[in-house]
Amino acid sequence: MGEHALLYILFAPFVGALALILVSNRQPMLVRGIAAGSAFVSLVASIYLFYAYDPVKGGFQFIEKFEWSRQLGISLHLGVDGIGTPLVLASSILLFTGIFVSWHVTDRTKEFYIWLLILAAATIGVFMSLDLFFLYFFYEMSVIPMYLLLGMWGSHTKKYLEMTDSEGLKQRDSVGFIFNFGSNSKEYAAMKLVLFLSAFAVAALMGILLIYKYSGVDTFDILVLREQTTLMNIPVLGTTLDKIIWVLIFFGFASIAPIWPLHSWSPVGHAAAPAATSMLHAGVLMKLGHFSIIRVAFEILPETTREMMPIAAVLCIFSIIYGGFVAFYAKDTKYVIGYSSSSHMGYVFLGMAALNYISLSGAVIYMFAHAMATGMLFAMAGWVYDQTHTRNLPSLGGLSNKMPFISGCFVVGCMASIGMPGTVNFIAEVMIIVGSWEKYPFQVVVAVLGIVLTMAYLFKMMRSLFYGPMDQKYSQTRDAVATVDRLPLLVMIAVSVGFGILPMHLYDVVRSGVDPLIARITHVVPVASQEREMLDVKREAMDHPTEATVTMGADGLAQLTSHASGRSE
Repeated sequence: MGEHALLYILFAPFVGALALILVSNRQPMLVRGIAAGSAFVSLVASIYLFYAYDPVKGGFQFIEKFEWSRQLGISLHLGVDGIGTPLVLASSILLFTGIFVSWHVTDRTKEFYIWLLILAAATIGVFMSLDLFFLYFFYEMSVIPMYLLLGMWGSHTKKYLEMTDSEGLKQRDSVGFIFNFGSNSKEYAAMKLVLFLSAFAVAALMGILLIYKYSGVDTFDILVLREQTTLMNIPVLGTTLDKIIWVLIFFGFASIAPIWPLHSWSPVGHAAAPAATSMLHAGVLMKLGHFSIIRVAFEILPETTREMMPIAAVLCIFSIIYGGFVAFYAKDTKYVIGYSSSSHMGYVFLGMAALNYISLSGAVIYMFAHAMATGMLFAMAGWVYDQTHTRNLPSLGGLSNKMPFISGCFVVGCMASIGMPGTVNFIAEVMIIVGSWEKYPFQVVVAVLGIVLTMAYLFKMMRSLFYGPMDQKYSQTRDAVATVDRLPLLVMIAVSVGFGILPMHLYDVVRSGVDPLIARITHVVPVASQEREMLDVKREAMDHPTEATVTMGADGLAQLTSHASGRSE
């Protein structure tokens, strides 16, 4: 595996999907075995990558580069830093566990696993890409499987199933209801997801093409483009081009995050999606937005990022509070978890907006932690739905008597989502709150209130599902007793609690990616301007030695000496 770990991680799911094409649906165990085997290869390679990554060396490691178009400056350039490495691991974990969560899918099993593997591979491709062309390519590739997984294997909401026309006749399959904003059919959810993500992806593409056009280097290579940070400071429409590009990149990718008010597609998609798709949707698909903003806007436009990120600090307040209140009043289990995910993504934006080592490290760790916690909750919500055929909380209750294992795991999932000590979520939340306090104290107060709100709606959901009287029509429900049913939950719990107790390697890996990025954003432009100023003074000193030395004075000499010593450190 060694040097080519990234290729194993990225292409194992693709190879598995290609192999499944050659297998018949009349061999369901072979189909499941191939899917699980390819996911396992990706998982093992991801674990190797995570622990083989050298946080002392830092930077981008395990580099793979294959030229695709010399004329256009496009190459399949892969590499991971301390930010991408844990997210690649999270994608592989959720793919592996999602295969087993979907073990009992019987409707077109082969096709289901093919699209699930492609979805996971696409998200992994984004986290590895060091070329803007392929980052966008993999980003858009993730939309296609999501549409098919929702539209073909998804489920309608209770409200949709009860729909009738004015004469009381069932009209659920009418094309008109697909575009009814109140219907929430699986077709509507799939279409809304595609329209939202594709429309805003076009904005991001415009930003990427402007970077390519005005960088002056004729390449999509991120490592080359990030050295051209001053070439796009061109006056346009009363502002500068770099700010226009930044807005296009930020909102183009923030829609998938999802940030308020671009979030409405996400909870609907969660509600309609099958359990494994919801796991990948909430666990890693939503993180594509944050990651792409970090990889493109933070790396290539550091000065503009420092000026513009207060926008995220304002919008994250609405994400946290709005998502939390809607989750509290929601009566559908998947809507509760879906709006909870939208709310929690506000914490990531807060950590990103504060722009310091602690807050951004906390944001990256939170992306990893949230993937495990939300993956657990969606997996168990899917199990409850499979057993009861409803997600309506008021009609459920008392299921702990029939599902002791599921109810116990659900408690752990809720504790992780809340951020209880002993889970990796706790570490991430503390880092975001502490790191953001100095710059955004009001937002931090809101974030703390959001944690209390999270506790309220998750405890409410847990009580509605597992405690109180049970309707006798659910007396035939059963617990997860088979290994394939328990394994995915135990894996995610072990990861969440394991890194919560022993977080140091995760922390070291993340900091190795965050430190140079924050140093670049907070110091690169001021340092450059100081250097230019000092060089002007030195040139003046060479032209007019006596006059320039008097003008420069002791303070200027001290500043130059201090700056030089700081740069050498």
